[in-house]
Amino acid sequence: MLTNQLDDKSYQQFRTFLEQQCGIVLGESKQYLVKSRLGPVMIKFDITSLAELVTQTLNPIKRQLRAAVIDAMTTNETLWFRDEYPFELLKKRLLPEFKGQRTTLKIWSAASSSGQEPYSIAMAIAEYQKSNPGAFPGGVQIIGTDISNTMLEHCKHAHYDSLALSRGLSAERKRQFFEASDNGTFKVKDNIKKMVTFRQLNLLNSYSLMGRFDLVFCRNVLIYFSPELKSQIISQIHGTLNNGRYLFLGASESLSNISQDFNMIRCNPGIVYQKK
Repeated sequence: MLTNQLDDKSYQQFRTFLEQQCGIVLGESKQYLVKSRLGPVMIKFDITSLAELVTQTLNPIKRQLRAAVIDAMTTNETLWFRDEYPFELLKKRLLPEFKGQRTTLKIWSAASSSGQEPYSIAMAIAEYQKSNPGAFPGGVQIIGTDISNTMLEHCKHAHYDSLALSRGLSAERKRQFFEASDNGTFKVKDNIKKMVTFRQLNLLNSYSLMGRFDLVFCRNVLIYFSPELKSQIISQIHGTLNNGRYLFLGASESLSNISQDFNMIRCNPGIVYQKK
């Protein structure tokens, strides 16, 4: 019988562990979230008590368990073309600026979860290229990163069920960019898939191996971090951007009181930040 009660001491220990490992700051009263996210992990590892799960997770030797716990706590639902305006802004304002660029147009989707954002970016670029043949002679490279290896494997597989496709994807885009698979799922077509590569990255670690980018999408990520870690992450992202290039944040996120290294550009709708 599973026991998913968590005393205050165990919860505080788990909060500290999660912030140290991946920067996520849990609120004072988010025990319900821990219970719902870690229930399947308890079953998988045959642990009957949530308090015992926390105790074992704090043990550095338990690498597989720790990885599973981090996977469970950092996996977030997402959808295609989330908020819509960043992708319209990309096509109507930013891609024309990059048109004719001889070097590779490089885009980073940080915290790519199950792949909807980087593949949505690729689809938006494909739509632009259809109206502007040969727009990017240097090619396009999109890199999606996530802390969760489980999510990254899903991204690389690029198969989605009907429920996943119903979240933010129009019938026309489904027809244009997906093909049916034998198992009842739908696969991202190769022309889109080949634009995107995926790699594991903890946003608290160094970005030195990421290279330089023209665009970074770091949307709906900063809300999970402390002010100090937000500033650290944005500073590192700034270092990955080519001069004068752009950063997208989530609709509820802002660089106010975090960084003075970007100019905020209001685009009506939406905001994009340009590296100074």
